[in-house]
Amino acid sequence: MSGKILPFVFIVVMLCFWLRSKRLAKRAGRLACEIGADLLPPERQNTDRAYRDPEAEALLAALSRGDWQPAARALTSAGTDWERRSYLVGLIAGRAADDDTWLRAWQAARPDDPDVAVVHADAKVSLAWQIRGGAWAKDTSAEQFAGFHRVLEEAREDFDRATSLAPPDDPTPYLLQIRLYTGLSAPHEALHQLWAEVTARAPYHYEAHWRALQYWSAKWCGSEELARNFAAQAAATAPLGSLLTMFPLVSWYEHNDDEAPEAAYGWPEMMALTDAALADVAVVGPDHPRAAGVRHLLAYCLTKQGRHEAALEQFQLVDGYVGALPWRYYGNPAEVYCAVRDVALQGAAASRLAG
Repeated sequence: MSGKILPFVFIVVMLCFWLRSKRLAKRAGRLACEIGADLLPPERQNTDRAYRDPEAEALLAALSRGDWQPAARALTSAGTDWERRSYLVGLIAGRAADDDTWLRAWQAARPDDPDVAVVHADAKVSLAWQIRGGAWAKDTSAEQFAGFHRVLEEAREDFDRATSLAPPDDPTPYLLQIRLYTGLSAPHEALHQLWAEVTARAPYHYEAHWRALQYWSAKWCGSEELARNFAAQAAATAPLGSLLTMFPLVSWYEHNDDEAPEAAYGWPEMMALTDAALADVAVVGPDHPRAAGVRHLLAYCLTKQGRHEAALEQFQLVDGYVGALPWRYYGNPAEVYCAVRDVALQGAAASRLAG
């Protein structure tokens, strides 16, 4: 008789577990909807920017109307906030690469203005990369490469003028040249010399380190080992709040994410790198223009590690803007962002119910 009862008991127990799991899943789904009520759907995510910046949005709107003066005022207001200055120069130069009518008016009005000089030089680099396109070298035509290198050589001369006009302590016209050196595959010694100019003026500049890490990466002028060593050195010497502890994580992602097993993000090394970056971003100044970019990659890594509550906290701070690593590497960044965010949201809801 017991031989007949045991299978029945087993089935009943399994059915109870299944029903309980189904109820928990429904409750978790309802809680996830409540927690994520303010989060935006894919169609409402801004794919051009990493975070909301009203000043930048206003000056870009003015440039679209041909008015360069708000951009000029913003660069003046940035003063010696070198992170903000290089960030703004990049935004303005990117717009000039599309249409430089207003830039030429700015140059005519202020021919020896160091701000317009550095914007003009960086716009040339942006234009060169537009000519090249984002395809692999094997899929880029000889005509594209010829135009790319021609415009980069012109930009080199423009940067010479920009550095001559800039205040002696301004690192901006030096750090912006790193992308030019990357495009020209400049030798390592040349980059070392340029890097010395940058770090003499701004030793913990985030954007400068970002650009240099790209140069040292395997896909451009270096290798995985060179990039890893550069990132480790930056993180080891930087003060908290500079965000430089993020670079070992960025280097690992750039070189390993495509081929790494899912479990790799939970390895002790990766957990330690993530924790270091979390500690850094926790004390960063409220106006740091690169903090949001750090939060985007942290949200991705934390979700991969199953640390859903911590991931959701980062997602909530940047939601609405997905123009950042890792999302911008995908053809549909908003869709990928929301898919990963929803994993974190569901996981956080399940964790709260279980707790």
